[in-house]
Amino acid sequence: MIQTITIIGGHSRSGQPEPVEHIEMKMGDVVSIVGPTGSGKTTLINDLELFADANTQTGRRMLVNGQRPPLEYRDNPAMNPIALITQHTTFLSDLPVLEFLTAHAGIRAVEKSQMDEMIQKTLAFANQLTGEPIVLSSRMTELSGGQTRALLIADAAIICNTPIVLLDEVENAGINRTLAVELLREYRKIFIFVTHDPRIVLLSDYRIVMQGGSIQKVLYTNEEERTFSRKVSKLDDLLSVMRDKIRSGERLTTHELEGLA
Repeated sequence: MIQTITIIGGHSRSGQPEPVEHIEMKMGDVVSIVGPTGSGKTTLINDLELFADANTQTGRRMLVNGQRPPLEYRDNPAMNPIALITQHTTFLSDLPVLEFLTAHAGIRAVEKSQMDEMIQKTLAFANQLTGEPIVLSSRMTELSGGQTRALLIADAAIICNTPIVLLDEVENAGINRTLAVELLREYRKIFIFVTHDPRIVLLSDYRIVMQGGSIQKVLYTNEEERTFSRKVSKLDDLLSVMRDKIRSGERLTTHELEGLA
């Protein structure tokens, strides 16, 4: 059973050793990876997904419970402990949602007796995150970006049941991000968000700061930031309401800002 994932630092693009030599992530941690475009965020999650062993361009190593991970993590899809949810969903086949989830449950070796319950639980989880409900008869390619991302997040948490979930820029998906983090925390996994979103960052336990292709520092969310996060969430909710009004063809007025104080 996985208890910890450790990142052993490598080097930057210029060949300099990374300032952070060691990061240990424990089950239940919610982590954000932040930094400007081109800073190396995607490369870091690729290292995690591949269980890098000083065999990638960064020279990083990943340890599981303090040891080198077994080869079957990379070679056997049913044993892979990592689920990666990317911004790109063009890989999804034109299957109905039910068939997609059933096929994925089969790949993950879910017992047939548990399959129906697990699929319903996955659907219920996803529908808490998206405004327009998903139905099992819908085809995957017919879903909106938000519906697709919500379904994949639920699938990763329940059907995949992997101990590590990597989520790449879910703020662009139009889902309820605060609720997503709250629901995910209940599953006691390691959730790693690649994000530019202040709301997600402040809901995380700590953030890994990237620059120039290397890990520069790790910042733990302090009490001041946790207090500040409530105001950020309030502002974000207000912007969400305004977006919904624009989508429905309504006008915006100064009354929209009354709840901001």
